[in-house]
Amino acid sequence: MLITLIGILISYLLGSIPSGIIVARLFNLGEIRDIGSGSTGATNVFRTGNYFASSITFIADALKAIIAIKICQSYYPDIFVLCVIFILIGHIFPIWLKNFSGGKGYASFLGILLASSYVLFFIIITSWIVVFTIARISSMSALLSIIILFVTVTFLPDIKYVEAYYIAGLIILISHAKNILRLITGKEELLK
Repeated sequence: MLITLIGILISYLLGSIPSGIIVARLFNLGEIRDIGSGSTGATNVFRTGNYFASSITFIADALKAIIAIKICQSYYPDIFVLCVIFILIGHIFPIWLKNFSGGKGYASFLGILLASSYVLFFIIITSWIVVFTIARISSMSALLSIIILFVTVTFLPDIKYVEAYYIAGLIILISHAKNILRLITGKEELLK
């Protein structure tokens, strides 16, 4: 029980590091929660016009998930699903920020994939890039790549951690609920 709690705590605390807030302050970008979607993720940092800072945020959000997954695989392999869940919960609801309001979790989700399945990571990041190149809408790219994830883990043989990927995909879909509504109403913002 104690081992499980420690694994969950490590996953949550690493996931909750607010990379976007830290990067925005380092680059003097102001309060990113006051622009765009109000999220602390790389897409909202991108909206400041500082693409380098956005890239750093993306890498940091992925890296914290990679570190958490590697710790989990090394010391807490029996609770891999819980580690995945709490990495994403930490990113979306970080303890360090007022109102526990963080990012949407997609960069951290990609970090989870990179740390646990190169094949899935390649498929999902490629699908995101293709959709984004065509539509220029980050949320649409993320959502469609999650659908591709569901199809891939259902039909591709020898994929480990299938349950974790399904749950992670559902968490990402839920975190994008407002984006889905804006996509339906045609109000979702293009990234230029």
